[in-house]
Amino acid sequence: MKKKMYALAAFMLSGVVLTAQEVSFEEYDLDNGMHVILHQDNSAPVVTTSVMYHVGAKDEDPSKTGFAHFFEHLLFEGTENIERGEWFKIVTSNGGKNNANTTQDRTYYYEVFPSNNLELGLWMESERLLHPIINQIGVDTQKEVVQEEKRLRVDNQPYGRFQEVIGKMLFKKHPYRWTTIGSLDHLASATLEDFQKFSDTYYVPNNAVLVVAGDIDVAETKKMIDTYFAPIPRGKDIVRNTFKEDPVVPVRETFYDPNIQIPAIFLAYRTPAQTEKDAYVLDMVSSVLSDGKSSRLYKKLVDTKKKALQVFAFSGAQEDYGSYLIGALPLGDNSLDDLITEMDEEIVKLQTTLISERDYQKLQNKFENRFVNSNSSVEGIANSLARNYMLYDDTNLINTEIDIYRSITREDIKAAAIKYLKENERVILEYLPESQKEK
Repeated sequence: MKKKMYALAAFMLSGVVLTAQEVSFEEYDLDNGMHVILHQDNSAPVVTTSVMYHVGAKDEDPSKTGFAHFFEHLLFEGTENIERGEWFKIVTSNGGKNNANTTQDRTYYYEVFPSNNLELGLWMESERLLHPIINQIGVDTQKEVVQEEKRLRVDNQPYGRFQEVIGKMLFKKHPYRWTTIGSLDHLASATLEDFQKFSDTYYVPNNAVLVVAGDIDVAETKKMIDTYFAPIPRGKDIVRNTFKEDPVVPVRETFYDPNIQIPAIFLAYRTPAQTEKDAYVLDMVSSVLSDGKSSRLYKKLVDTKKKALQVFAFSGAQEDYGSYLIGALPLGDNSLDDLITEMDEEIVKLQTTLISERDYQKLQNKFENRFVNSNSSVEGIANSLARNYMLYDDTNLINTEIDIYRSITREDIKAAAIKYLKENERVILEYLPESQKEK
C-alpha cells in the first residue's frame, strides 16, 4: 500500500510540474542576424533584459587567452553615450541590478529593472553592442581588476587551481584545455588593437541572442527592439574551428598548492557534449555518488568508514565536450590510494548493479525540484531561454528538458557508468600541500 501511495504522489508531483513550468515565448530574427526571444509574465512589475554572445574561452587564440572573460569586465567601462564609470550608477539609481558571467562557450550580460524601465535596459544593451569604447584607459583599468580577481579566486584560493591542471590533462587539442580566466601574461602583452579586433569579431548582432522576459507588452517591446537593435550593422560571419580529441591517455600527476594543508585526490574523465542524452545521465550519476549526505560516497567515506572529510562528484557538460570529476579529501592518516580504491568500488557497483527503484524515484524527484527552481523567476527564465537557444539550438528545451531526465532509466545510469567511467581512460591528480614537496 505504501509503495502505491508513493508512486501516486510522484505521479501527481509530475503533473504539477508540467503545468507550473510551461513557459510561453515568442522568437524571431532581426535582419542583422540578432535572435530575439520574448517571454511575457505580468504577474510582477519586473523585467529582465539580457544578451548572450556566442563567445567564450574556447574562441580565443591560444597565445591570447582570457579575452572573453576580460570583455565581461571591459564592456562595463562605458560607451559613446554612457560615461566611464556610470554604468552601475545608472542601473542602481533606476531601481535595477545587473551582472555578467563568462564560460568557455558564451558570455552573458543582463539587467533586472522595474518594468517601467524596460526601455532603459534595452537602450543600455544596445549601447554596449553598438557604441562600446575600447581604449587604453579601460583596458589598463580592467587588467588590474582581472589580476586581482585571479589572485583572490584562483592563485590564493585553497584548491583554486585544480580545474586548470585537469583541463590540461584531459584536453590536448581543444581550447577547453585552458580556463576561462586565462593567462595574465597574455592579457598583459596584448595590444589595444588585439582587444579591438576581438570586439569587432565576436560582439556583433549575428553572434547574439536578446531575451526580454517579464512584465512587458509584446507589441510595444518589439517596437523598442526595432528602434534600438535593428539599425546595428551585421558583423562578418564567424568561422569557428573544430577540434577532435584522441581518447584520454591514463596519467597520474601531482600538483602542489601553497594554500592548502590537506591533500585531495581527483579522478577525471572526458565526457560527451551537453546536447547528448548521456550528459543528462551523467548528471544523475553524479547525484547518486555525491549529492548530499545520503549519497553513496558521502555515506561510505564520510559517515561510515570516516576515511574522508569531504567527497564530491560533478559532471561539467559543455558545448563540445564535457568533463566528469570525482574527488575526496582524506581524513587523518588515510592515503589518497585508499580513497581511490573506495571510490572505484562505488563506480564498479554502478557499472554492475542497477540502482534500487526507491533510489531511482528519489533521483527523479530531485531533478523535478531542480527543474522547478531553475525557472522560478523571470531572471532564471531569461537565462534558460538564451542558453537553450544558443548552446542547444532548442529554445523550447525550457519546457521539455525535464522529459529527458524522466526518460532516463536505471539501465541508462548503469550503461553511462560503464561507457564513461573507465579506469583506462581517466586522469588522476594528486593535489598536495606545497609543504609535502621534496626540496
